Amino acid sequence: MHRTRIKICGITRVEDALAAAEAGADAVGLVFYPPSPRCVTVRQATSIARALPPFVSTVALFVNAQQTQVRAVMDAVRPGLLQFHGDEEPAECSRYAYPYIRAARMRPGLDLLNFKARFTDAQALLLDAYVEAYGGGGEIFDWSLIPKSANFPIVLSGGLHASNVGQAIAQVRPWAVDVSTGVELSKGMKDASAMRRFVAAVRDADAAARD
Repeated sequence: MHRTRIKICGITRVEDALAAAEAGADAVGLVFYPPSPRCVTVRQATSIARALPPFVSTVALFVNAQQTQVRAVMDAVRPGLLQFHGDEEPAECSRYAYPYIRAARMRPGLDLLNFKARFTDAQALLLDAYVEAYGGGGEIFDWSLIPKSANFPIVLSGGLHASNVGQAIAQVRPWAVDVSTGVELSKGMKDASAMRRFVAAVRDADAAARD
């Protein structure tokens, strides 16, 4: 039976990473985009990655980053996945010969099947709301924009929290869900109880799907 994977993104503190792992997250996201209030340094990220227990992976998020920055993070942090969340072309994502996911900013007119066809070697597409800045800004997009014929792994993001993630899973049936704003006390500071509620809501949705 499918178990929806959970990524908690925008982790900036070791204690939040450990709380995410304790709650049941499969992965934590580390942001390497300086304009973001959730951006971490390589040193911070390395400390977080080393503190995590086994089988909880790290995802390094970049937005139109220079090669030198990406490679520095790869060497020091050794993330499980790279996440490209800007305007990166397929060749830019593939040049590192490293597993990656590609973000798609969802809005009417985006041909998601064509988008995936361009990024043939992406492990999954992360679907987020389209806003002026990069990242979903805690906004939900219209899930009906996802084609029923999409037969590749989808990581659903954008405005998720414990109260709506069950509906999202029931409608979209994603491979994984990604949350940041929905489990925060403030930007970059996670709420351990909110993370536990989010994970519990995902597990409840998975159980309901099996009934």
